[in-house]
Amino acid sequence: MTDVNHPPQNPENPAVTEGEELSTAEGEPHLSFAELAQSGHAPTPLDPDAEPVLSVENLKMYFPVKSSGLVRRTIGHVQAVDGISFQVPRGGSLGLVGESGCGKSTTGRLITRLYTPTAGSMRFGPDQVDLAGMSNRELKPLRRDVQMIFQDPYTSLNPRHTVGTIVGAPLEVHKVVPKNKILPRVQEILEVVGLNPEHYNRYPNEFSGGQRQRIGIARALTLNPKLLVADEPVSALDVSIQAQVINLLQEVQREFDIAFLFIAHDLAVVRHFCPEVAVMYLGKIVEIADRDSLYGHAHHPYTQALLSAVPDIKSAGHGRRERIRLEGDVPSPINPPSGCRFRTRCPMAQEICAKVEPPLLQIGPRHKVACHFAGEIGRHPTTPVTTGLLGVDRQGSPDPAVTPQPVGTNPGYDKHWFDLDSQQMVSA
Repeated sequence: MTDVNHPPQNPENPAVTEGEELSTAEGEPHLSFAELAQSGHAPTPLDPDAEPVLSVENLKMYFPVKSSGLVRRTIGHVQAVDGISFQVPRGGSLGLVGESGCGKSTTGRLITRLYTPTAGSMRFGPDQVDLAGMSNRELKPLRRDVQMIFQDPYTSLNPRHTVGTIVGAPLEVHKVVPKNKILPRVQEILEVVGLNPEHYNRYPNEFSGGQRQRIGIARALTLNPKLLVADEPVSALDVSIQAQVINLLQEVQREFDIAFLFIAHDLAVVRHFCPEVAVMYLGKIVEIADRDSLYGHAHHPYTQALLSAVPDIKSAGHGRRERIRLEGDVPSPINPPSGCRFRTRCPMAQEICAKVEPPLLQIGPRHKVACHFAGEIGRHPTTPVTTGLLGVDRQGSPDPAVTPQPVGTNPGYDKHWFDLDSQQMVSA
C-alpha cells in the first residue's frame, strides 16, 4: 500500500519524488550568473541614505589557546576577528568575502551571537541596541530579528524531523502564533521559497540539495527577521542551482525588505547579490566599497589578487587577463605579522608596512582601503600616501615635522575623504 503522505520516489534519484524537478520550483529555468544579471533579477540598488540596521564597530573575537598538561594555561590567542567596522543598511546587502580562515564566518556567528565577542559593539535596529553586551535572556526577543542561513543544507537540517517541524520550530520557541496557526504559517513560507506546501510532512532526505537549502531559507524567514546572515548559502550547491537560490534570495529581500550580511568566498556570486562588498584578510577588513568601485577600481593588492582569479567573459575577448598569484602562505592568526597583515605576501611591501598598521582610509564617497600605497598598484611606489595623515616618515618612524590628522574610524562613510590624486582631504 502506498503511503499518501509519502508518494513513491523516483528510482533514478531517490531524493526526488515522481513528478518533481530536482531542486527548483516548477518551471524555473537553470540560469548562470551571466544570464541572471540580464534576467531582471538585478541586485537591490544601494541606497546611500538608508539608515543602518546594523552598525559594527571595532569588533574582535580572540579564541584562547591552552597549553597541554594538567594545568591548562592560556598561552596565546587566535585573533579570528580583530577590530573590524562596517554597516549594513536597512533592506540592503553587504557582501563579506575572503579566503578560508580570514574570519568572515566567525563574524557571522558574532552578529547572531552564537559567539560572544571579545570586544567591540554591534548596534542593531532603530534603537541601536548593542548586541555585544547582552545576556542570553536579553537577546531572546531580538533573535527574532536576526536569523541565519547556514552553509551546508545537508547537515543543518535535523534528519529526524519533518520539514514542518523544522520550519515551525522558531514559531513554537518564540510563541509568535498559537499552535493551531503554526502549520498554515509553515505552508505559506514553503510556498514563498518555491516548495510544495503539501510536503511539510516529509523528511530532509527526501529532498535534493537545492530544495534543502530552500527549507533552510524558509526556517530563517519564519519570524520575519530584519537581518539575515547568509553564511556561504550556495557554496555547497551545484553551479546550475546556485543562481536559482540567489534569485530566490533577491526576491525574498525585495518582498520582505530584509537586510543581508552575505558571506562568501566566490566574488562572482557576491557581485550579483550585493551592492556593497567588504574584503577580509586575516581578521581585518582591508577594503570596503560599493560594487562598481571595488570591482572596477580595487586599490588593495589583496583585492586585486582575488579579482584576478574570477573568470571574466568580457575581458576574455580582449585577451586573457593576467592572474595575480600570491606567494607564501597565510600567516598564523595566533601570531600575525606586525603592521600590515598582508605585507608578507604583498609585492609592494616596504619598511613602513612592517612598522605601522595602515588605517582603513576613506578614499572616495563610498570606498575605504587599508594600504599605505593605495592607488599605486602596478607602479613602483616610493612615498606612502598615509605619511602625512599618520605623522610618520617613509620608513614609518614618527616625524616631528608632520602633524597627524584625524582619520575616520567610524563604521559608515564620512562626507570628507582623502583624494589619492591631490593627496589631500576633499568634500562631497
